[in-house]
Amino acid sequence: MAESQLAPNPSSATRSRTATRPAEPHAEAKARLAEAVEANRDEILDLSHRIHANPEPAFEEHQAAAWVAETIARHGYRVEHPAGSLATAVHGRLTGGRGENGPRIAVLAEYDALPGLGHGCGHNTMAASGVGAAIALAALGAEFGGEVVFLGTPAEERGSGKQILIDDGLFQGIDAALLYHPCDRDHVASTPLASEDVHVTFSGLQAHAASDPWKGKNALDALVLLFASIGLWRQQLKPDARVHGIVQEGGTAANIIPDRTKAWFMIRSADQATFTEMRARFRAMAEGAALATDTSVEVVFSGGSTTMKHNPVIADRWVANAAAYDEVDEGPDPFSGSTDMGNVSWVCPSIHPDLSIAPKGTPGHSLLFCDAAITPRADETTLLAATLVAQTAWDLLADPVLVEAAWRDFHAPD
Repeated sequence: MAESQLAPNPSSATRSRTATRPAEPHAEAKARLAEAVEANRDEILDLSHRIHANPEPAFEEHQAAAWVAETIARHGYRVEHPAGSLATAVHGRLTGGRGENGPRIAVLAEYDALPGLGHGCGHNTMAASGVGAAIALAALGAEFGGEVVFLGTPAEERGSGKQILIDDGLFQGIDAALLYHPCDRDHVASTPLASEDVHVTFSGLQAHAASDPWKGKNALDALVLLFASIGLWRQQLKPDARVHGIVQEGGTAANIIPDRTKAWFMIRSADQATFTEMRARFRAMAEGAALATDTSVEVVFSGGSTTMKHNPVIADRWVANAAAYDEVDEGPDPFSGSTDMGNVSWVCPSIHPDLSIAPKGTPGHSLLFCDAAITPRADETTLLAATLVAQTAWDLLADPVLVEAAWRDFHAPD
């Protein structure tokens, strides 16, 4: 769809970042946080543009991670990079001037790109906005107790890097986690699908495809049969379930019976019970395709992302802070994909709000969205997101009672 055909958002390309007065409570401190973002706008946007111009896929974000680590270190964070077991993770800590007793609030950033597409999900804006929020909070560091924890999280698009960091213990003791995501609409709540990568490899036996094909065992036939089975399966899947994949290896020559084929699939569902059933059914179909073609199959599941446990206590503060900038929540996002921020949301109170960087109707994971992520509109959204993350983090740092309320909601039965 051409950009001229896309509908404008109510929050247009020239969104305001000037509030008549930031939301109470703590309006004076929030005004200074906004001023700190503005004072560092060149540094923040330069980071966004550099990451966009140098896209790196999951687990390979070496340059982006180094730039992020260097930037927060310049603003007083004690930085660990690499962090945990991931070479491209960043862990920064800033203890408040009033001591370490107080909430520990995590400001997150993502920076992995899509293979062959670049930043078609706008993660350059997520990295820069997270860094911008961290910079703003450092500017007021003498005025709070507790700790700001910055986490640069690799591999959201593939591999669920946040789950690896959870397993590494980097989210231990965190009281709340905040991360913005770019979109073509403005949403505070989202309903991402549980998701998992599935790598399937069929092994057969090579033979001459013309002179003696009967001596071979065709691994490509097995893969084609699996795709056909999935196509038929979709008729019985629930509307919120997804199965999709690509062929990574399909053989080496037309006159050789393929002895090895490989595909990468993703399975998704809005609820964990259905997801578990889909996982078992997928494996059975792969094994059935191998049985039918006299080949063998290896099925490897990895990188699981969960559904999202949205925290309305923190979300209410985001909504109030955003309203001061004339930003209106459009309600829960009904078209969410999947994210490992969902995994974080089951560990500590979390929000993952969307702000628009593109005209309504712009598809995610597309060249159109990649181009949108480097526009002046995206720049203004990046700075607004940095401001709102910092202000919402301040609400939590300044009010342990609010943190307790967020935890009560977290532990409340669904």
